[in-house]
Amino acid sequence: MTTKSILQLMDLLSEKSNDSKLGEEFWADNQDAAAALASKLNITQQQAVLLSICLRHGPRNVDYNDISRHLDISNILALDYSDELNALIRARYLKFHDAKDEDSFDVPRTVIRAFKNNDIPEPPKKNGLSIHDLFDRLNDYFEDLDDNAIAPGELYHELKDLFEANGHLSFIRELNGLKLDRYDDWMVLVIVCHYLINKDDDRINFRQIEDVFRCKSSFSETKNALKEGNHYLMQEGLIEHVCEDGIANTSQIHLTTKARQILLSEFKLHSSETAVAGLTKPESLIEKTLFYTDGNEEQVDELESFLMPERYKEIRERMKAHGYRSGFACLFYGSPGTGKTETVYQLARKTGRSIMAVNVPEIKSKWVGDSEKNIKAVFDRYRMLVQRSETAPILLFNEADAIFGQRMEGAQNAVDKMENSIQNIILQEMESLDGILIATTNLTQNLDPAFERRFLYKIQFDRPDVTVREKIWHTMIPSLSSQECHDLAVSYELSGGQMENVSRKFTINAILHGDETDRMEVLRSYCGAEKLENKTQSKKIGF
Repeated sequence: MTTKSILQLMDLLSEKSNDSKLGEEFWADNQDAAAALASKLNITQQQAVLLSICLRHGPRNVDYNDISRHLDISNILALDYSDELNALIRARYLKFHDAKDEDSFDVPRTVIRAFKNNDIPEPPKKNGLSIHDLFDRLNDYFEDLDDNAIAPGELYHELKDLFEANGHLSFIRELNGLKLDRYDDWMVLVIVCHYLINKDDDRINFRQIEDVFRCKSSFSETKNALKEGNHYLMQEGLIEHVCEDGIANTSQIHLTTKARQILLSEFKLHSSETAVAGLTKPESLIEKTLFYTDGNEEQVDELESFLMPERYKEIRERMKAHGYRSGFACLFYGSPGTGKTETVYQLARKTGRSIMAVNVPEIKSKWVGDSEKNIKAVFDRYRMLVQRSETAPILLFNEADAIFGQRMEGAQNAVDKMENSIQNIILQEMESLDGILIATTNLTQNLDPAFERRFLYKIQFDRPDVTVREKIWHTMIPSLSSQECHDLAVSYELSGGQMENVSRKFTINAILHGDETDRMEVLRSYCGAEKLENKTQSKKIGF
């Protein structure tokens, strides 16, 4: 008997069990065959017989009527085998043909292929999976759900077991850390992650998640909460509405940038905030000596003292205690080349803060809806950096007039609506800012009054006077005498940036031609060119 193949044993048992009611006579005559098959498949003898019957009447859409007719018993008695059939489903020898009624079964193709080779299907590996293997398994499970081959409640327990066996993965650790106690919340978040990774689908409608709910009332409750924007996952900043033309599409949801960064860090996802905002560590910043007019120097020194970590922490706590907003929003404005941007970098270096610099041109995407998504992604990422950093980084908007400008009244076209939408998002974010935002601009006349009110500190960077220009010349070209520095400072009212251009050109000239040429003549020619370039740039274009 033991030499028979799996299919031979199953054929024998299914034939002998016909009209047998699985009574004592059947077991007396077929005990050895049932025991041999049960041993091969690692199941009970009764399960071995039931599986043989399902394969005989299947392999698809075998139900309790088939079993009752085969055994010549009533439908009621056939239901008594439900526990054994469910055990076969858990062992993956059977699957539900229709999970909605759970009364019919299929023998999976993988099982049939294994039996043809007189083998048993290799059980899917559960532990030690890579993140990609895990999401492949997720895809299989959700395909079973789509095929009605697994019930939502059973799917939940299968996924929980799978996740528990792979706690080494960051995705699972972070998901567990969210402490999503409600079945519906957990399943919605998992299936939205599944769609993004396995289907590259970032616009999920409610029909796509309906099948994970165990009853219609739960789905209806969740759907309404998601449409209204007050669902728990939205309150926690994990799920949000898809944004189109500056307007939220309440019928579609997707993961927030925060959720992507927390849950899906193991994947190389294209993420908009990577393009629009880069992070610079303080230790990578080069020390530079900056010179200011007396008034500017006093303001910058004061701001530097505020941003020192211990002082900053103390000020924030006191502001919160008095009911004030704790965020620091600063505006640096003034002529080009007066040191606004470099001051931000030097403040970051001295106070040990990273800089998250926003790439303003990348914010304004050509794709409708992406601009709003980009700016929201920037603030989401900044919030996460603040939460995870001992020292809050600086969020830098350089040349900010491009997005902090005047809002359009009665905007009609898509571009104007996008501009207004971006600005409204920034205004809202500045209201709840818990960190340090610094914006630089040359054109304060373009600044919307609503933005101006939200800047706690405003520093106007003046063009350097003669005394400051002398110091800058001496620092940039130490070989110049005091009189030469004075002559250049008096003759040319250049900004710090323009003087840096001149000194760079002078250095290149010295490398190419040596120091034998008349250096003051060379410097004067470069200074004159800078003044000419400045006039050209400031000339108005138009009628």
